[in-house]
Amino acid sequence: MPTPATDSEFSFELLVCRWAELGWPPGGDASDADAGSDDAAPVIVSRQLGTKKRRWDTIVIECDPAGLAARREFGDRTIDGDLLPVVRHAPAEWAYYRDALPDPGYPWRYVREAIHRAAARGLVEKRKNGNRIEIRRKRPYPDWVSRIIAIENKPDLDASAAAALSDQLEHDVDTALADEVWLATGRTGERVEPALLRQFPVEAGVLTFDFSDGTHGDAATVDWLPSTLDPESDSGRFDAAEKARRRRLIAERAYGKGWRSFAETTRPDCRWFELARAGRGTVPTCAAKGRCQSEAECGRRCGSFEPEPPQWRTNGWPIDGGPGQGVQQLLERRRERARER
Repeated sequence: MPTPATDSEFSFELLVCRWAELGWPPGGDASDADAGSDDAAPVIVSRQLGTKKRRWDTIVIECDPAGLAARREFGDRTIDGDLLPVVRHAPAEWAYYRDALPDPGYPWRYVREAIHRAAARGLVEKRKNGNRIEIRRKRPYPDWVSRIIAIENKPDLDASAAAALSDQLEHDVDTALADEVWLATGRTGERVEPALLRQFPVEAGVLTFDFSDGTHGDAATVDWLPSTLDPESDSGRFDAAEKARRRRLIAERAYGKGWRSFAETTRPDCRWFELARAGRGTVPTCAAKGRCQSEAECGRRCGSFEPEPPQWRTNGWPIDGGPGQGVQQLLERRRERARER
Protein backbone atom coordinates (compact mmCIF):
# COMPACT_ATOMS: atom_id res chain seq x y z
CA MET A 1 0.00 0.00 0.00
CA PRO A 2 1.37 3.50 -0.83
CA THR A 3 2.57 5.85 1.85
CA PRO A 4 -0.69 7.19 3.36
CA ALA A 5 0.38 10.81 3.03
CA THR A 6 0.82 10.51 -0.73
CA ASP A 7 -2.45 8.71 -1.31
CA SER A 8 -4.80 11.70 -1.46
CA GLU A 9 -5.48 15.26 -0.40
CA PHE A 10 -7.66 13.85 2.35
CA SER A 11 -4.86 11.85 3.97
CA PHE A 12 -2.46 14.79 3.59
CA GLU A 13 -5.00 16.97 5.37
CA LEU A 14 -5.34 14.52 8.26
CA LEU A 15 -1.58 14.30 8.70
CA VAL A 16 -1.24 18.11 8.66
CA CYS A 17 -3.83 18.22 11.44
CA ARG A 18 -1.91 15.64 13.46
CA TRP A 19 1.34 17.52 12.86
CA ALA A 20 -0.30 20.71 14.17
CA GLU A 21 -1.08 18.91 17.43
CA LEU A 22 2.53 17.77 17.69
CA GLY A 23 4.54 20.61 16.20
CA TRP A 24 2.66 23.88 16.48
CA PRO A 25 3.95 26.57 16.24
CA PRO A 26 6.05 25.83 13.14
CA GLY A 27 9.73 26.58 13.34
CA GLY A 28 9.87 25.94 17.07
CA ASP A 29 11.40 23.07 19.00
CA ALA A 30 9.21 20.12 18.09
CA SER A 31 10.52 18.08 21.00
CA ASP A 32 9.15 20.71 23.37
CA ALA A 33 5.82 20.68 21.56
CA ASP A 34 5.66 16.90 21.70
CA ALA A 35 6.37 16.99 25.40
CA GLY A 36 3.78 19.67 26.07
CA SER A 37 6.11 22.50 26.97
CA ASP A 38 4.76 24.89 29.60
CA ASP A 39 5.60 27.80 27.29
CA ALA A 40 3.52 26.47 24.39
CA ALA A 41 -0.09 27.61 24.18
CA PRO A 42 -2.57 24.73 24.07
CA VAL A 43 -4.13 24.28 20.66
CA ILE A 44 -7.37 22.84 19.35
CA VAL A 45 -7.09 21.54 15.78
CA SER A 46 -10.05 21.07 13.46
CA ARG A 47 -10.72 20.72 9.76
CA GLN A 48 -13.21 21.78 7.08
CA LEU A 49 -14.52 24.80 8.97
CA GLY A 50 -15.19 28.39 8.05
CA THR A 51 -18.02 30.57 6.79
CA LYS A 52 -20.76 30.08 4.21
CA LYS A 53 -18.49 31.35 1.43
CA ARG A 54 -15.11 30.03 2.59
CA ARG A 55 -14.13 26.77 4.22
CA TRP A 56 -10.60 26.16 5.46
CA ASP A 57 -8.90 22.78 5.31
CA THR A 58 -7.25 23.08 8.73
CA ILE A 59 -7.95 25.39 11.66
CA VAL A 60 -5.58 25.81 14.60
CA ILE A 61 -7.06 27.55 17.64
CA GLU A 62 -4.39 28.85 19.99
CA CYS A 63 -6.02 28.92 23.41
CA ASP A 64 -5.56 30.85 26.61
CA PRO A 65 -4.88 28.08 29.17
CA ALA A 66 -7.10 29.52 31.91
CA GLY A 67 -9.81 30.36 29.41
CA LEU A 68 -9.71 26.87 27.91
CA ALA A 69 -10.05 25.35 31.37
CA ALA A 70 -13.09 27.55 31.98
CA ARG A 71 -14.57 26.58 28.60
CA ARG A 72 -14.40 22.90 29.58
CA GLU A 73 -16.93 23.64 32.33
CA PHE A 74 -19.53 24.14 29.57
CA GLY A 75 -19.05 20.59 28.27
CA ASP A 76 -17.58 19.03 25.14
CA ARG A 77 -20.31 19.97 22.67
CA THR A 78 -20.29 23.01 20.41
CA ILE A 79 -22.25 25.99 21.66
CA ASP A 80 -23.93 26.96 18.40
CA GLY A 81 -24.77 30.39 17.02
CA ASP A 82 -28.24 30.46 18.57
CA LEU A 83 -27.04 29.44 22.03
CA LEU A 84 -23.88 31.50 22.21
CA PRO A 85 -25.54 34.95 22.64
CA VAL A 86 -27.68 33.53 25.44
CA VAL A 87 -24.70 31.96 27.23
CA ARG A 88 -22.44 35.00 26.79
CA HIS A 89 -24.98 37.60 27.91
CA ALA A 90 -26.88 35.72 30.60
CA PRO A 91 -26.74 37.97 33.71
CA ALA A 92 -25.24 37.06 37.07
CA GLU A 93 -28.61 37.70 38.75
CA TRP A 94 -32.10 36.70 37.66
CA ALA A 95 -33.47 39.01 34.94
CA TYR A 96 -36.16 39.04 32.29
CA TYR A 97 -34.51 37.63 29.20
CA ARG A 98 -35.46 40.56 26.94
CA ASP A 99 -33.83 42.98 29.37
CA ALA A 100 -30.70 40.85 29.74
CA LEU A 101 -29.97 39.87 26.13
CA PRO A 102 -29.10 42.13 23.20
CA ASP A 103 -31.70 42.60 20.48
CA PRO A 104 -31.14 39.63 18.18
CA GLY A 105 -32.44 41.30 15.06
CA TYR A 106 -34.99 38.52 14.55
CA PRO A 107 -38.17 37.45 16.42
CA TRP A 108 -37.75 36.88 20.15
CA ARG A 109 -39.56 33.53 19.95
CA TYR A 110 -36.39 32.04 18.49
CA VAL A 111 -34.44 33.41 21.46
CA ARG A 112 -36.91 31.73 23.83
CA GLU A 113 -36.33 28.43 22.05
CA ALA A 114 -32.56 28.91 22.43
CA ILE A 115 -33.01 29.63 26.15
CA HIS A 116 -34.89 26.36 26.61
CA ARG A 117 -32.14 24.46 24.79
CA ALA A 118 -29.39 26.19 26.76
CA ALA A 119 -31.12 25.40 30.05
CA ALA A 120 -31.64 21.76 29.03
CA ARG A 121 -27.89 21.47 28.44
CA GLY A 122 -27.08 23.10 31.79
CA LEU A 123 -25.48 26.15 30.18
CA VAL A 124 -27.78 28.68 31.88
CA GLU A 125 -30.58 28.66 34.44
CA LYS A 126 -34.16 29.68 33.67
CA ARG A 127 -37.37 30.16 35.66
CA LYS A 128 -40.88 31.52 35.16
CA ASN A 129 -41.82 34.68 37.04
CA GLY A 130 -45.47 35.14 36.28
CA ASN A 131 -45.69 35.00 32.51
CA ARG A 132 -42.08 36.08 32.07
CA ILE A 133 -39.03 33.89 31.47
CA GLU A 134 -36.05 34.92 33.58
CA ILE A 135 -32.50 33.67 33.09
CA ARG A 136 -29.29 33.60 35.09
CA ARG A 137 -25.85 32.43 34.14
CA LYS A 138 -24.28 29.45 35.85
CA ARG A 139 -20.77 30.67 35.09
CA PRO A 140 -19.25 33.39 32.88
CA TYR A 141 -18.46 32.38 29.32
CA PRO A 142 -14.66 32.80 29.02
CA ASP A 143 -12.57 34.58 26.42
CA TRP A 144 -10.62 31.41 25.66
CA VAL A 145 -9.31 32.00 22.11
CA SER A 146 -5.94 33.72 21.70
CA ARG A 147 -5.45 33.34 17.93
CA ILE A 148 -7.02 31.55 14.96
CA ILE A 149 -4.75 30.12 12.28
CA ALA A 150 -6.10 29.09 8.85
CA ILE A 151 -4.20 26.53 6.76
CA GLU A 152 -5.02 25.59 3.19
CA ASN A 153 -3.69 22.16 2.20
CA LYS A 154 -2.56 21.25 -1.31
CA PRO A 155 -0.02 18.40 -1.47
CA ASP A 156 0.55 18.69 -5.24
CA LEU A 157 0.78 22.30 -6.30
CA ASP A 158 0.38 22.27 -10.08
CA ALA A 159 -0.47 25.40 -12.06
CA SER A 160 -4.26 24.94 -12.00
CA ALA A 161 -4.29 24.23 -8.26
CA ALA A 162 -2.11 27.28 -7.64
CA ALA A 163 -4.46 29.55 -9.61
CA ALA A 164 -7.46 28.45 -7.53
CA LEU A 165 -5.51 28.77 -4.29
CA SER A 166 -4.39 32.28 -5.10
CA ASP A 167 -7.98 33.53 -5.12
CA GLN A 168 -8.79 31.66 -1.91
CA LEU A 169 -5.76 33.01 -0.07
CA GLU A 170 -6.51 36.55 -1.31
CA HIS A 171 -9.99 36.18 0.17
CA ASP A 172 -8.54 35.01 3.49
CA VAL A 173 -6.14 37.93 3.68
CA ASP A 174 -8.82 40.46 2.73
CA THR A 175 -11.38 39.24 5.25
CA ALA A 176 -8.78 38.80 8.05
CA LEU A 177 -10.99 36.47 10.05
CA ALA A 178 -7.85 34.53 10.97
CA ASP A 179 -4.75 35.96 12.61
CA GLU A 180 -2.50 34.08 10.18
CA VAL A 181 -3.01 32.35 6.84
CA TRP A 182 -0.76 29.50 5.65
CA LEU A 183 -0.42 27.29 2.61
CA ALA A 184 0.65 23.70 3.35
CA THR A 185 2.07 21.66 0.49
CA GLY A 186 4.32 18.67 -0.15
CA ARG A 187 8.07 19.19 -0.11
CA THR A 188 9.68 18.58 -3.51
CA GLY A 189 13.33 18.92 -2.51
CA GLU A 190 13.97 21.40 -5.31
CA ARG A 191 16.36 24.26 -4.69
CA VAL A 192 13.42 26.67 -4.67
CA GLU A 193 10.10 25.13 -3.69
CA PRO A 194 7.42 25.65 -6.39
CA ALA A 195 5.08 27.28 -3.85
CA LEU A 196 7.47 30.25 -3.62
CA LEU A 197 7.25 30.81 -7.38
CA ARG A 198 3.46 30.98 -7.55
CA GLN A 199 1.43 34.19 -7.44
CA PHE A 200 0.22 34.00 -3.86
CA PRO A 201 -0.40 36.97 -1.56
CA VAL A 202 2.78 37.81 0.30
CA GLU A 203 0.83 37.89 3.60
CA ALA A 204 0.29 34.10 3.42
CA GLY A 205 2.94 31.82 4.90
CA VAL A 206 4.19 28.65 3.20
CA LEU A 207 4.80 25.31 4.92
CA THR A 208 6.27 22.34 3.06
CA PHE A 209 5.83 18.85 4.48
CA ASP A 210 7.70 15.58 4.17
CA PHE A 211 5.53 12.76 5.46
CA SER A 212 7.63 9.97 3.93
CA ASP A 213 8.43 8.81 7.49
CA GLY A 214 4.95 9.55 8.77
CA THR A 215 3.78 12.36 11.03
CA HIS A 216 6.04 13.92 13.63
CA GLY A 217 6.68 17.38 15.00
CA ASP A 218 9.56 18.07 12.60
CA ALA A 219 7.67 17.16 9.41
CA ALA A 220 7.18 20.82 8.38
CA THR A 221 9.62 23.38 7.01
CA VAL A 222 8.77 27.08 7.07
CA ASP A 223 9.56 28.44 3.60
CA TRP A 224 7.80 31.78 3.98
CA LEU A 225 6.64 33.48 7.15
CA PRO A 226 3.10 34.94 7.17
CA SER A 227 2.14 38.47 8.08
CA THR A 228 -0.01 38.93 11.16
CA LEU A 229 -3.47 40.05 10.10
CA ASP A 230 -5.76 42.34 12.11
CA PRO A 231 -9.01 40.52 12.94
CA GLU A 232 -10.09 43.28 15.34
CA SER A 233 -10.50 45.94 12.64
CA ASP A 234 -13.16 46.41 9.97
CA SER A 235 -12.53 44.81 6.61
CA GLY A 236 -14.21 45.23 3.26
CA ARG A 237 -16.51 42.28 4.00
CA PHE A 238 -17.14 42.41 7.76
CA ASP A 239 -17.03 45.02 10.47
CA ALA A 240 -15.11 44.28 13.66
CA ALA A 241 -18.17 43.14 15.62
CA GLU A 242 -19.24 40.69 12.92
CA LYS A 243 -15.70 39.34 12.64
CA ALA A 244 -15.58 38.78 16.41
CA ARG A 245 -18.91 36.92 16.27
CA ARG A 246 -17.78 34.71 13.39
CA ARG A 247 -14.46 33.96 15.09
CA ARG A 248 -16.27 32.83 18.25
CA LEU A 249 -18.49 30.53 16.19
CA ILE A 250 -15.52 29.06 14.30
CA ALA A 251 -13.70 28.41 17.58
CA GLU A 252 -16.77 26.78 19.12
CA ARG A 253 -17.25 24.50 16.13
CA ALA A 254 -13.57 23.55 16.24
CA TYR A 255 -13.87 22.77 19.95
CA GLY A 256 -16.81 20.46 19.45
CA LYS A 257 -15.79 18.85 16.16
CA GLY A 258 -12.02 18.41 16.26
CA TRP A 259 -10.36 16.86 13.22
CA ARG A 260 -10.86 13.16 13.95
CA SER A 261 -14.55 13.46 13.20
CA PHE A 262 -14.01 11.68 9.88
CA ALA A 263 -15.32 8.58 11.66
CA GLU A 264 -18.72 10.29 11.60
CA THR A 265 -18.66 10.79 7.81
CA THR A 266 -16.94 7.55 6.74
CA ARG A 267 -17.86 3.91 7.41
CA PRO A 268 -15.63 2.32 10.06
CA ASP A 269 -18.23 -0.49 10.25
CA CYS A 270 -17.18 -1.69 6.77
CA ARG A 271 -15.07 -4.84 6.80
CA TRP A 272 -12.49 -3.13 4.53
CA PHE A 273 -12.04 -0.04 6.70
CA GLU A 274 -8.66 0.13 8.49
CA LEU A 275 -6.54 2.69 10.29
CA ALA A 276 -2.98 2.82 8.97
CA ARG A 277 -0.22 4.17 11.15
CA ALA A 278 1.88 6.98 9.69
CA GLY A 279 4.53 7.82 12.27
CA ARG A 280 2.70 9.45 15.18
CA GLY A 281 -0.50 9.74 13.19
CA THR A 282 -3.11 7.45 11.66
CA VAL A 283 -5.18 7.73 8.49
CA PRO A 284 -8.11 5.64 7.28
CA THR A 285 -7.41 3.20 4.48
CA CYS A 286 -9.54 0.85 2.38
CA ALA A 287 -8.25 -2.70 2.04
CA ALA A 288 -10.55 -3.25 -0.95
CA LYS A 289 -9.12 -0.27 -2.84
CA GLY A 290 -5.60 -0.72 -1.50
CA ARG A 291 -5.26 2.97 -0.66
CA CYS A 292 -6.54 5.81 1.49
CA GLN A 293 -10.16 6.54 0.64
CA SER A 294 -11.75 9.96 0.66
CA GLU A 295 -14.81 10.84 2.70
CA ALA A 296 -16.85 11.11 -0.51
CA GLU A 297 -15.88 7.56 -1.50
CA CYS A 298 -16.38 5.92 1.87
CA GLY A 299 -20.10 5.35 2.33
CA ARG A 300 -23.05 3.14 1.51
CA ARG A 301 -22.80 3.99 -2.19
CA CYS A 302 -19.33 2.50 -2.40
CA GLY A 303 -19.44 -0.64 -4.51
CA SER A 304 -16.96 -2.34 -2.19
CA PHE A 305 -18.89 -1.63 1.01
CA GLU A 306 -19.53 -4.72 3.12
CA PRO A 307 -20.82 -4.63 6.69
CA GLU A 308 -18.61 -6.23 9.29
CA PRO A 309 -19.43 -9.92 9.72
CA PRO A 310 -21.51 -10.46 12.88
CA GLN A 311 -18.90 -12.82 14.31
CA TRP A 312 -16.38 -9.96 14.36
CA ARG A 313 -18.51 -8.35 17.05
CA THR A 314 -18.73 -11.45 19.19
CA ASN A 315 -15.68 -13.65 18.70
CA GLY A 316 -12.52 -12.65 20.43
CA TRP A 317 -12.30 -8.93 19.80
CA PRO A 318 -10.89 -7.14 22.87
CA ILE A 319 -13.39 -4.30 22.39
CA ASP A 320 -17.17 -4.31 22.51
CA GLY A 321 -18.95 -3.91 19.18
CA GLY A 322 -16.24 -5.07 16.79
CA PRO A 323 -13.34 -3.22 15.13
CA GLY A 324 -15.51 -0.49 13.56
CA GLN A 325 -16.92 0.47 16.94
CA GLY A 326 -13.39 0.34 18.33
CA VAL A 327 -12.15 2.80 15.71
CA GLN A 328 -14.91 5.25 16.62
CA GLN A 329 -14.19 4.91 20.34
CA LEU A 330 -10.45 5.37 19.79
CA LEU A 331 -10.88 8.55 17.74
CA GLU A 332 -13.40 9.97 20.19
CA ARG A 333 -11.05 9.31 23.14
CA ARG A 334 -8.25 11.13 21.32
CA ARG A 335 -10.57 14.02 20.51
CA GLU A 336 -11.48 14.33 24.21
CA ARG A 337 -7.83 14.14 25.20
CA ALA A 338 -6.99 17.04 22.84
CA ARG A 339 -9.61 19.22 24.59
CA GLU A 340 -8.19 18.35 28.00
CA ARG A 341 -4.53 19.11 27.32
